[in-house]
Amino acid sequence: MTFAPRTYVVGEVMTAAILNQEIRDQFNSMFAARTTYSPTWTTTGTAPAIGNGTLTGRHMKVGRMVTVVINLIAGSTTTFGTGNMSFSLPFAAVSSGIAEVGASQLLGTDRWVGGIVISSAASTVSPFVPISATNTRTDFITSTRPETLASGAQIRLSFVYEAAS
Repeated sequence: MTFAPRTYVVGEVMTAAILNQEIRDQFNSMFAARTTYSPTWTTTGTAPAIGNGTLTGRHMKVGRMVTVVINLIAGSTTTFGTGNMSFSLPFAAVSSGIAEVGASQLLGTDRWVGGIVISSAASTVSPFVPISATNTRTDFITSTRPETLASGAQIRLSFVYEAAS
């Protein structure tokens, strides 16, 4: 992960160790593998439970720009809760007054393509898809919207946002 560069002083001798840390290591970190994190899954109603399903997240932070992927695969004991779904971010979003957007996908009986919204200063992301096959306006994913979710259903999110720090 990249970090803030050091402040140099007049007359400082540049050593191989300093150059390696300040240039090579930072450059290499931009091409490293994403870091795994454990997103928290919540809803606006009763709480969901992953049960024997899987919920994984991966991120890469370069400066304050964060690239994230989240994947939920429901198992036979997964319960979806009630209300609109949200997932925690690896880092809080910047307070910019601007909402950030990205992609979401729900794979259930059908495949639903939608988006995500990260509000200014948010710590969660909320996926949305078309309301139904006949109503293409979008709304947030719930246990029954756009279809009733069951074992094997997947929710995939992919997005880039600016972190607060």
